[in-house]
Amino acid sequence: TQGVSSAASDVYKRQQQRFPQQRQRRMAGLIAERGSLTVAQLARHFDASEPTIRRDLALLEQAGLAARTHGGVVAPRKGEAIEPLFLEKLRVQQGAKKRIGRAAAAHVGKNRSILLDSGTTMLALAQELAGRAISIVALDLKVAEAAAVGATQVHMPAGQVRNGYFSIVGTPAVEAISGFTFDLFFMAADAIDSDGISNSTRDEADVKLAAISRAGQTILLADHTKLGRRALVPVCPLDSISRLITDTGAARAVAPYRDRIADIEIC
Repeated sequence: TQGVSSAASDVYKRQQQRFPQQRQRRMAGLIAERGSLTVAQLARHFDASEPTIRRDLALLEQAGLAARTHGGVVAPRKGEAIEPLFLEKLRVQQGAKKRIGRAAAAHVGKNRSILLDSGTTMLALAQELAGRAISIVALDLKVAEAAAVGATQVHMPAGQVRNGYFSIVGTPAVEAISGFTFDLFFMAADAIDSDGISNSTRDEADVKLAAISRAGQTILLADHTKLGRRALVPVCPLDSISRLITDTGAARAVAPYRDRIADIEIC
């Protein structure tokens, strides 16, 4: 019996090492359930080293899924929007994101300078733009990869890649964006409410603010699940946005925003 137990434990450890995102998802759920935990408790629960747990917690904190304390972690406050990992976001609202991406692509004419934000809705737009004879600056590895087809020229600023999310953040990214001007900035958001646009992390909010300041127009792409929510970090007021493109699920929810955003397009 002891041999079987030991073998099962070895298999579990190998799975934890091979699929760290599974461990991180389970860890986020445990933190939400318990409210607070120490690093030592998490290390015992997941049979992992404390340095591994601290790396996981750094990622969860970046995503707004947890807030680290001295020697431990606490769950985010009730009612705050949290950010799923990229692969999780990729599986939700796929049809809505495709329609939003198609509608957004219709606003891109020839010889326009385009800046694309990060995220899976932006990925849908990149797929629509791929192959066009245009130049794009992308703030996301996956978005850049999708757009880099045929005649499309894709550029990326220097910066730090957010593990598990693939967005480009940090001071080098902000400085690079601040050195250029763009006709259009297509922006994503974690949450939208009457106070404005908000995001799960300060790093991404700083990049978005720099992009807004350098763009002739900022077009917000967001499906209906982002409306009426608030994330940890404020980005900008609603009147900073030239246009909101959303899906039909938001037909009723957009009413409070019509006086604050110049154009709202439902697709």
